[in-house]
Amino acid sequence: MRRFVRIMPAAVLAAVLLFVPPGLAQEAAPTGGIAILNQERLISQTLYGQRIQRELELASNALAAENRRIEGQLSEEELRLTELRDTLQAEEFRALADDFDSRVEGIRAAQDAKARDLQDQTEIAQARFFELTLPILLDLVRARGAAVLMDSRAVLLSADSVDITEAAITRIDAELGEGGARPLISLDGAASADAPDDDPGADPDAPPPPIPPQTEP
Repeated sequence: MRRFVRIMPAAVLAAVLLFVPPGLAQEAAPTGGIAILNQERLISQTLYGQRIQRELELASNALAAENRRIEGQLSEEELRLTELRDTLQAEEFRALADDFDSRVEGIRAAQDAKARDLQDQTEIAQARFFELTLPILLDLVRARGAAVLMDSRAVLLSADSVDITEAAITRIDAELGEGGARPLISLDGAASADAPDDDPGADPDAPPPPIPPQTEP
């Protein structure tokens, strides 16, 4: 299936535009004040991004299988209903046919809603991914002594030294891993759209932090 990739909005990417303190700029390798980032590679080549794509594909395949199963069941029911046409009164058959049509429309609407929900979950997961990577990108831009981070799609020609994509992928994999234990995308809605993801670098088996003692007012 075709991958669904949500590119970081220009307004979010613009948040990485910054002025670097002179001391840091002198220590960093000269880059002409600009760093380049390929956002599609962040999604396709990081562990976190690959997990988003993998979970989307698994959920989409499960939805397609579910649709085929439902279609088969409805086809069988429609065939049985057709066979009853000659044995029922016209009004009785029409009532059964109308009920069947109504249920088919409801089922189709429900399955379409599931497909839209998968797309929404994907957009949320990718937005969360870029939100978590923003501090990493900011740090890399500062380390390069650059003042501007640009999307590679907007650049006609650049030197390899100004592209931070490879360094970003390495840092993101090291710091975020696959994005935590909670499902990012699921057909049954197990992935939460509103709650923030757990700490991607945290150990899911680690004990919870101790509760501080209560003090009297």
